[in-house]
Amino acid sequence: MRTLARTLTISGTVAAAVAVGALTATPALAATTLSSGHVDVLDAEWDGTNLHLHVHDEEADAEYDPADVTLSVPRAAQVANPGYGFLGTGARIWLLPDTEVEADAAGVLFPGVSTEHLTSGVFANNTVTYALTGATRNGAATDDFSVYAGSGSRWYDSNPATTSYKSKSFAVATHNHANWAFEEAGTYKLTFRVSGTVGGVTKSTTATYTVVVSS
Repeated sequence: MRTLARTLTISGTVAAAVAVGALTATPALAATTLSSGHVDVLDAEWDGTNLHLHVHDEEADAEYDPADVTLSVPRAAQVANPGYGFLGTGARIWLLPDTEVEADAAGVLFPGVSTEHLTSGVFANNTVTYALTGATRNGAATDDFSVYAGSGSRWYDSNPATTSYKSKSFAVATHNHANWAFEEAGTYKLTFRVSGTVGGVTKSTTATYTVVVSS
């Protein structure tokens, strides 16, 4: 299991306290913002006992706890609404595309869903399931987030009025990409759970991701 990338920051006051041996507080973890490049947003790992969720920055080959990362979606991510019914009626959406060429051209994130660090033969049927268990925008439940492949084939849809498109299973040792779409600007909190069966016992873990979509 790879070591999680962390950066500790110490304020001037605390630094002075360290200098005189009077440190009384634990330094806070610095927030990391990722805004472009290949990033596996959902990256599962297994330590032999428990599942873990990380954000894996492929560009820097660094891993982060989801709580320590802000995913930034800039204004440049706006594209014409392709017209799929689940994307609402707005003329434009914010899109993190499913191809690296498109993402690089727009200067936005190329988001992945990864099971490539899970070993074959550990989980039943050699699969794990990623489930979207919660989604808010600016603190309220939202139907403005979805993930879809190809010509509108939905993987996830945050619409709270339906139980459909909330989970999807993936084979272990694979790397997957789809379009991540946001219909409105704002701060999203997206909660995902990864689960799998090991020796007849369900193993799972949950993490919440922060995504800031700029107007």
